[in-house]
This record gives sequence, C-alpha cells and structure tokens, in this order.
Amino acid sequence: MSSVTVRNLPEATHRALKLRAAQHGRSTEAEIRLILENAVTPKIGLGSALVAIGQQLGGIELNFPRDKRPVEPASFE
Repeated sequence: MSSVTVRNLPEATHRALKLRAAQHGRSTEAEIRLILENAVTPKIGLGSALVAIGQQLGGIELNFPRDKRPVEPASFE
C-alpha cells in the first residue's frame, strides 16, 4: 500500500480534519483516506445504476410501437 506525505498543511485545515474524523468516529488518517477515495472514485449516474439493477434482475423487454408522426412544435400562445 502506498503512503503520501502532505507538507505545509494549514493548522486550521488539520484541526478541521481531526474534528471531522472525531464526528465520524474515525482516526484522522482514516478520515483523510476516505476523503481522498471519494474524491477520485468515479461517480455512477442514476440511469447507469438503474440499468445495472435491471440487468441483475434479468431485465424485461418493452415492445412499444414507435409513434412515427412528425413532432409538432410547442405553442406558447
């Protein structure tokens, strides 16, 4: 596992990290690790999450006939 040293961290930032860690019941090091992991972990969108759930459940086939009529522009009158 890799290590990182952060130099010249402002004292106020260090205090804030220690406070945040205490509020979450973690060590300061564990809190910093979690913050860094969350910062670089790709976020999955809601649509992608729903697709993944559907695929895990076997999915379903939706056969809706396509409406081939031309789209009418919106009227704001």
